[in-house]
Amino acid sequence: MEPTDIARDYYRHVDAGAYDALAALLGDSFVHVRPDRTIEGADEFVRFMRDDRPLTDTEHEVETVYEADGRVAVEGRLVRATGARMFDFVDTFDVTDGRITRIRTYTD
Repeated sequence: MEPTDIARDYYRHVDAGAYDALAALLGDSFVHVRPDRTIEGADEFVRFMRDDRPLTDTEHEVETVYEADGRVAVEGRLVRATGARMFDFVDTFDVTDGRITRIRTYTD
């Protein structure tokens, strides 16, 4: 699977609450660096997304996906179920051997 497809699947799985499928995308040493926290470990990240995420009734609208040398950058916005924009984001993905090892999120 191409790194851009893996990044797109990441958003589909998060938005659908498909946590087993999400876990399958993540490498063992996965790290997510967000403006509000850093989450280390695939299991910890999936647990956070499933149990502790403040809002789960949201959708990632992906605008543009860029790829170079196994790294992917995604521009988009997070919207509420009503369609109201919450914020814009850029996520950068490191993909190694077909699995996401790191995501860094920038928000506006």
